[in-house]
Amino acid sequence: MLTLWGDIDALLRENASAAMATLAARPDPDPVIVDARDVTFIDSSGVAFILQVFVLGEETGSPVLLREPSAVVMEVLDMVGISQRIPVVRSAAASA
Repeated sequence: MLTLWGDIDALLRENASAAMATLAARPDPDPVIVDARDVTFIDSSGVAFILQVFVLGEETGSPVLLREPSAVVMEVLDMVGISQRIPVVRSAAASA
């Protein structure tokens, strides 16, 4: 599971690179869950990171699920036209 919170922007670069290396080295095809419920800001660097995780998952056979994305995340993903590409998982409590 990857947990994102706060501002997801260019300052994420070093941590994003480490996370991508860890994901690429995983031996199992278990799903990767990106928990984005506590993201308060996301720019193109953050969107690129989420998309890179999704593409890596497709390439390695590990499904990527976006868990509880904040409204900010969904708004930006909608704006760039990829919100329908990445599966979103919401809890029953969140959708009620």
